[in-house]
Amino acid sequence: MADALFQQLTDTGAAVDVVAPGWSLPILERMPTVRRGFELKAGHGEFAWAARRSLGHQLAAHRYDQAIVLPRSLKAALVPWFARVAQRTGFTGELRYGLINDRRPFDRTLLNQTVKRFVALGLRRGEPLPTHLPQPRLVPVADEQAATLQRLELSVDTPTIALLPGAEYGPAKCWPLEHFRALAEALKAAGANVWIMGSAKDYAAGEQIAAGGIARNLAGDTSLAEATDLLACCSAAVSNDSGLMHVAAAVGCWVVAIYGSSSPSFTPPLTDQASVMYQDLDCSPCFKRHCPLGHLDCLTGISPGAVLRRLDRQLAPSN
Repeated sequence: MADALFQQLTDTGAAVDVVAPGWSLPILERMPTVRRGFELKAGHGEFAWAARRSLGHQLAAHRYDQAIVLPRSLKAALVPWFARVAQRTGFTGELRYGLINDRRPFDRTLLNQTVKRFVALGLRRGEPLPTHLPQPRLVPVADEQAATLQRLELSVDTPTIALLPGAEYGPAKCWPLEHFRALAEALKAAGANVWIMGSAKDYAAGEQIAAGGIARNLAGDTSLAEATDLLACCSAAVSNDSGLMHVAAAVGCWVVAIYGSSSPSFTPPLTDQASVMYQDLDCSPCFKRHCPLGHLDCLTGISPGAVLRRLDRQLAPSN
């Protein structure tokens, strides 16, 4: 989602370098807007003072004009401070006075989407949000894409649909596996290739969906870079609200995005080629990791047949 900000910055002639965790660097390599990425060797939620100081000292030699700090945490502001960047822009939060010297007010009502929050930090102080935000774009690496298809012996001669059953946040975001399996059976009957994609954590779920050979379980068999390149081969992707959903949207897939405990108003697929499945129950969105009512009606009520109908055009022979 930060690519919308990167596009906005490069449109003004800026060169954009990005500090990010190592696992996300392959995504940055597929963003034409990013000049280079620097790995921050710190785990999620880890303070890692020494790692942040070391990276900041390394970046000081580049003499950056501005650093934009997307997270609102104190620790996220340390690297640009150690790097002695003159203008350090970020939202007010966590007593970051001094670390952030270009503090921006955080208005939850105006900045009601993650992408809006990112883009707002790239604007001049007082400048209004643009009416139309840039849509993130990832460009597959053709040679690596071909190599991955060959290594995994995959064919894209017929419409290929990716199923993305994972969601790192928790089960209240996950469409039931039996629904994914019923959809896979219907897709296979319609003559489509079905690939299940995700991390190694999603392997067992993939096996349950693919049992009997109705789909190819690629969960855990690809790196994030390879998964990005393969999604660019697909006609469509059916996904929970997850990071991989945003990757699928950015490579140009038609995305059917399924929402349970989260809200499509806050983290929608940032593409015109998407269909959102959301029931908007009285208890939704709760933003919980586990259903506090114990029933997951927000997800179980979305039927495989309803999702299949959103894929009619992608299953047509002309595609």
